[in-house]
Amino acid sequence: MTDPATAPSIRERLDELLLDVFLLEPDELSDDLRRDELETWDSLGMVSLAVGVEEALGYHMTPEEAAELTSVGDLVALLRARGIDV
Repeated sequence: MTDPATAPSIRERLDELLLDVFLLEPDELSDDLRRDELETWDSLGMVSLAVGVEEALGYHMTPEEAAELTSVGDLVALLRARGIDV
């Protein structure tokens, strides 16, 4: 069982997911990062992101929600609107 005091925060889990899915270095990640700036944020990257969000955070994005994302900030706003404290 994971100790809550040492468990990663929701934002840390999201950041790790984004770094992994989009093959980023930590200094490249920001809420301002846009889909059109990343070659890896293609259709496969979007599917990987959606699956990862469900696995890591427990939220199932609809295909429409996923298609509307244009930036990391959009993803954060979507999750917050769905009650996930990112």
